[in-house]
Amino acid sequence: MAILNKEIKELNGMKKYPSSMSYKGDLGLLDRPKVSIVGTRRPSMYTKNHTMQLAKALSDRGVVIVSGAAMGVDALSHIGAGAANTIAVLPSGINVRYPAVNQGLIKSIEENGLTLSQFDDTFRATAWSFVLRNEIVVSLGDILIVTEADLDSGSMRSVEYALKMDKKIFVLAHQINQSMGTNSLLQKGLATPIYDIEEFASIYGVSPQSDIIKDDFYYFCQGSPTLDEAIVKYADRVYEAELEGIIAIENGILRLV
Repeated sequence: MAILNKEIKELNGMKKYPSSMSYKGDLGLLDRPKVSIVGTRRPSMYTKNHTMQLAKALSDRGVVIVSGAAMGVDALSHIGAGAANTIAVLPSGINVRYPAVNQGLIKSIEENGLTLSQFDDTFRATAWSFVLRNEIVVSLGDILIVTEADLDSGSMRSVEYALKMDKKIFVLAHQINQSMGTNSLLQKGLATPIYDIEEFASIYGVSPQSDIIKDDFYYFCQGSPTLDEAIVKYADRVYEAELEGIIAIENGILRLV
């Protein structure tokens, strides 16, 4: 366990930046593209399968999955991504692996990925700490994905945070009278449905079949930096990557091919 001394720029969108943060694991995950996934603690089999597939497809493309280590969709998102490609934001202190049913998962994330907490080391989760945890989960992600949610649920309150932060919201497509929360978002035009997981995940990077090495340069390019920013950080590597067909430079912006 250690105190986080660096600023996390994504958290500046919160109502109030956390006064302190503790962590266990790899802080390098904070510098990679991130997607937040949340949802019900009691997912249907359809949601279980597609949440795992979605997290894995994004992780295969170098995207870090952020969630809250809760039962259900949260745990499935972490598992699908693999511990080394996931950030778990805890509703408890950094030394309290909550919920108990996910102790093994949280331990694996501590050792291979990253866990974060804004609470005292031995703090026990309470109703209000879940709310604060959810705000951080949403803040860290470039977008928010809700795979299943009831109308009156913590996941829908996470959606409220995303709307205030002007983040794009995506949901799994569900049948009528199922996942009423996400269907209501679609009805109101507040979310975009995901119909094809591989096609959706490919927005964030190169297909996992690619032989491109996913190193710091790769993750840097996923953020669509300017050419000037890339040259300052990576110099001649930028032009080598362009010649190799790894990136393209369009209107002064780098993108992965």
